[in-house]
Amino acid sequence: MKLSLSSLAILAVTFKSSLAAVTSDFVNFVELDVTNMKIAPDGFLRNTVLANGRYPNPPIVAFKGQKLVVKVNNQLTDTNMRVSTSLNLDGVFTSAANAYNEGSPFVTTCPIAPGNSYTYTHDLGSQTGTFWYHSDLSVQYVDGFRGPLIIYDLNDPHRSLYDIDDLSTIIQFGDWWHNASIPMLLGYQATGVVPISDSGTVNGVGRYNGGPAVPWSVVNVVSGKRYRMRLINESARNVFTISIDKHRMTIIEADGVATQPLTVDVLEMLAGQRYSVVVKADQPVANYWLNAPFVGGVASRNPNQNATLSRAILRYKGAPIADPTTPMTSGPTDGVALVEANLRPLVPETPPQPDLTLSFDLQVVAGKAIWNVNNVSYVAPKDPTLLKVLAGPVDASTFDVTENTFVLPINKTVQIEFPPTDDDDAHPFHLHGNNFWLIKSLSGPDDNEVNPIRRDIAGVGGSGTKIRFRTDNPGPWFFHCHIYWHRAAGLATVLLQDPDDSRVEVQPTQAWQDLCPM
Repeated sequence: MKLSLSSLAILAVTFKSSLAAVTSDFVNFVELDVTNMKIAPDGFLRNTVLANGRYPNPPIVAFKGQKLVVKVNNQLTDTNMRVSTSLNLDGVFTSAANAYNEGSPFVTTCPIAPGNSYTYTHDLGSQTGTFWYHSDLSVQYVDGFRGPLIIYDLNDPHRSLYDIDDLSTIIQFGDWWHNASIPMLLGYQATGVVPISDSGTVNGVGRYNGGPAVPWSVVNVVSGKRYRMRLINESARNVFTISIDKHRMTIIEADGVATQPLTVDVLEMLAGQRYSVVVKADQPVANYWLNAPFVGGVASRNPNQNATLSRAILRYKGAPIADPTTPMTSGPTDGVALVEANLRPLVPETPPQPDLTLSFDLQVVAGKAIWNVNNVSYVAPKDPTLLKVLAGPVDASTFDVTENTFVLPINKTVQIEFPPTDDDDAHPFHLHGNNFWLIKSLSGPDDNEVNPIRRDIAGVGGSGTKIRFRTDNPGPWFFHCHIYWHRAAGLATVLLQDPDDSRVEVQPTQAWQDLCPM
C-alpha cells in the first residue's frame, strides 16, 4: 500500500512537530490490490475478499483539505463471492462535479470488473474525523473488504484533551461470518431469515463457541497518557456495545463531526457509526477488558455465536503479557450509557425550518427477504442513476418505480420523518453526499431544533426518527439501511438533488464511462 503520508500523520498528530512541512497541497496516493485470500480471524479458515491482504484492510490516512487518490486493482476470482467490486468512502461527501467517483454501484457508477482497475479521486475539503471504506457492491464487504479512513485535522479544536492519536488508537469492530456472502444471500432470499454472524472481531480478532483460543487483540497504553480512540463499527448487521473495565470514555466526535465532550461508561454503536472517545490511562498498571458484546438477530440460530467472546485487552506498559484476571462481562450495569439525544455539536447550529417534508414508512414482507420504503422495495437498475441524469432532463417518471428515486430541488431544507413502529429494531439509515441534523433521535422523546448533532448514520424505527438536511450538493445520493442484508432486500432509496445542475457539473472521465461496458 503506498501511503505517502502515513508516517507524517503519526508524527504530526501525535507530536505536533514539523507541521510547516505538512500542507493540504499534497496528493495522497493509495493503491489497493483486492484479492481472494484465506484467513482465520476467529480461528476458522475461509476464503475472503481483502485489500492488500489484511483484515481489517490497511488504514488510509489523510489530512484536511488534501486530495485523496485511491487506485483499486480488482484481482478477484472466487465466484462464491462477488468478483466485481467497488469502493465507497463511508461518510466522505463527494462533490457534485465528482459524483461519478462516489462508488455506489448502479447509483453513481458501475462496479469494477475482475481483471480491471479504477482510480477514485476525492477532494476531502473541510471534512475531518473518523470514517471507513468498504466495498459497496451487494453484501461484498461481509467477505472482508473493509478498513478505516482517518482524516486528521492539524488544528483539531479538541487537541488539548488528548496526548496520543495515531494508528494504534483506531479500534474497529466487525461481524464475522464463516460462510461466503453469495450462499448466505441466496439463503436469505429463499427463507427471509437474515444470516447470523459467527463471531465479532475487534481489530480483526475474534472467537466463537468451540473454536480455538485465538490471542485477543491488544490496545497498548502508557500510564498517565490520554488517548483519542477512534471507534468504528464496520459490521454489516451487528450492534456493538462498547465499554472498558474501570475506564470512562469522553465522546468528542460522532461520524466526522466534533461534539461537545460527553463522558459515558458505555456506548452503543449501530452498523457504520463512528465515535472518537478520549480515554485516560489513569488506573493501576494492569490488563483490562475492552468489552464489545453485540446483538444481531436470534443468537440461537447460530450455535457458533457467543457475544461475550467479542472483546480485546487494554494493556498498560509494564503489565504482564496475560489476560485480565477479572471476569469477562458485557460491561458495567450501573454506569452512564450514551443517550444519543444528549450529544451536542461543538459549534452550536440551529437548522433551518424545512421547505419539504417526506415520510418514510419501513415495512418487511413477512417470511420473505423483501423490505419496503413507502411500499417500494429498491432494485438496482441496470444503468446507474447518474448515467440517466447525464443523458438528458429527468423527472420522477424517468425512473422505474423500483428505483425509489426522489427528485429534490436545489438549496432547500428537507425533513424526512420515520414514523414510530411496533418493534424496537433500530435500522441504521445512512445518507451519502451529505450529513444531516438529527432532529429526533430514537434515544429520546423530544425534537431538538436548537442544537442537534449532525451525523450521517442514525437509527430509525422504534419510537420514530426525524432528520433534516440541505439539498446543496447536486447528484444522486444513496440513502439506505446499513444492515446490508436489509439493503440487499430493498431497504433503500435514492435522493436525487437538482438533476439539471448535476448534469452540467459532472464531466466523467473515459475510465468511468468504460466501467459499465466492462
